Amino acid sequence: MKKGIMLFIILGLPALSGYAFAESEIESRIRTLEEALKKQEETIKTQQIMINELKEQNKKNEVKQMQPSSKPEGVAAEKTAPAGEMRQQVQELKEKVEQVAEAQKRTFPGIFNPSIGLVGETIFSYRSKGSTETGSDRPGGFDVFQRSVELNAAAAVDPFAKAYVVLNASADPVTGEATLNVEEAALQTTSLPWNLELKAGRFFGEFGRLGYIHDHELPFVNRPLALAQYIGGESRTDGLQLNWLLPVNHYVSLTVGVGDQFGGDNPPNFVGDFRNGSGLNYWGRLSTYFDLTPNISLEPGISGLWNPSTDAQWAAGGGVNPLFPIVAGNTFTERERRLWGADLVLSYKPLRNNQFQSLTWGTEVLFSDNRYDVTDSMHNALPGQSVGSVGLYSYLTYKFHREWSAGFLFEYVENEVNNQDKTFAYSPYITWALSHWNQLRLQYTYTDPNAASGRPADNAVYLQWAWIIGSHSHGWQQR
Repeated sequence: MKKGIMLFIILGLPALSGYAFAESEIESRIRTLEEALKKQEETIKTQQIMINELKEQNKKNEVKQMQPSSKPEGVAAEKTAPAGEMRQQVQELKEKVEQVAEAQKRTFPGIFNPSIGLVGETIFSYRSKGSTETGSDRPGGFDVFQRSVELNAAAAVDPFAKAYVVLNASADPVTGEATLNVEEAALQTTSLPWNLELKAGRFFGEFGRLGYIHDHELPFVNRPLALAQYIGGESRTDGLQLNWLLPVNHYVSLTVGVGDQFGGDNPPNFVGDFRNGSGLNYWGRLSTYFDLTPNISLEPGISGLWNPSTDAQWAAGGGVNPLFPIVAGNTFTERERRLWGADLVLSYKPLRNNQFQSLTWGTEVLFSDNRYDVTDSMHNALPGQSVGSVGLYSYLTYKFHREWSAGFLFEYVENEVNNQDKTFAYSPYITWALSHWNQLRLQYTYTDPNAASGRPADNAVYLQWAWIIGSHSHGWQQR
C-alpha cells in the first residue's frame, strides 16, 4: 500500500506541476487580453468624443448658413452657388475614378494580342528625263509607283522585352509585281539596369537624323541624295545595338551597334563559309537635347560608321556606285568603308499654339572617306586610293495650320567614288495632313548635276499619298 502511494506521488507530481504552470500561463494571457481590450475601449471613447465634436461643429455651421444675411439675396446666391458646384464636381470626379478603377480590373480577350497596323504609300510623278539619263530605277515621264505596303506588328514578349516585325512590299519597275521582304524583325529589352536598352535582330541602325526613318515618315517625299549615296537608303542591318541613357541630369543618349550589313542597298559582307570581325559594320551615335527657351528646342547629334574590310565580291556586283563604276578608265573596288556625320534640329513650337504653328529647321552633313583598290582597263592593279566625299541636306518646314505645312529642301552630294561628280537639288513641298492616318504631299524637285557627272538637269513633280490603318508605332515624324 505504501509502495503504491509513493508511486502515485512520483508519477503525479510532474503532471500537477505542468498543470499548474499551464494554468498560470493561461491566466497571464487573459490579463494581457483584458489590458488590450481596455486600451481599445479607451481609443473608441476618444474617437467617439471627436466624432461628436465634429457633428456639433457641423450643426453650428448649418445654423449659420440658414441665418438670413443682411446682404441682398443675389450676393448670398453668388457665394453659396460655387460651393454647391464644387461638391457636384467632386462627386463626378469620384464616380470617374471608380469607373477607371473598375475598368482596370477587367480582362479583355485580346489584351495579349499584338498591335497590328498597315501603311500604304503611292507616288504619282512626272519626270522630264528618262531613267537612262537620271540613273533612276523608275522611268521618266508619267509614273505611278506603289512605293510601299508596310505591315507591322508589335507586342510585349514578357515583362522584360518587347518585339516588333515590319513586312514591306514594293512594286518592281519592270514587271509591276510586288516583292515582299522582312524590313525589320527585332527584340528589344525593357528592364535592363543602368539605363541600358538592347536591340537584336533586323532593324534600322541609329545613324544620323533620318537614316533610320521609314520613307513615309520623312518630312518630304524622297530620301535625301546624301543618305542614298553613302548609306544606301535606309540604315537597315542584321545585328545588335545597345543604347545607354547616361545617368546625368541632362538628357544624353549614346548608341553603339554591330552588324553584318548597314544600308538597304548593301548586302551582308563576306557571304561565304567564314567571316572575320573585320567584315562586320560598327556604328555609334551620341545625341542630346536642349530647351533654349520654353518655345525653342535644339537637338544635336554626331554619328560614325566603320567597316574595316568590305567584301570584294559585293563591290564586283555593283556595290561601288552602279552609275559610276569607272573613273578615268579605272575600276574602283571598295575595301574599307568609313562614314561620319553631324546633325541638328532646331524647332520653334509655341506652347500656346503648337497644334497650329511650328517652324523646324533640320540639317545633316556627311563625310565619306572610303578606301578603294584600283585596277586599270587591262585589269592591272594600281595603287589603292582613299576618296573623301561630302554630302548634306538641309530643310525648313513651317506649319501654319493644324492640317497644312510647307517647306523647302536643299541637297548637295559628291559621288563616293569620284568626288568631282557633284549634284545639287532644290525641292519646295507642301503637305496636307487630313488626319494622323491620311496625308497628301506635293513636291517639285529640280536636280542639277555638274558637268563631271555626265547627266543632264531634271525636273520632277511628285504627289505622295500615304495612309495608315490600325496601330502604327512610329507615326509621322515631322523632323
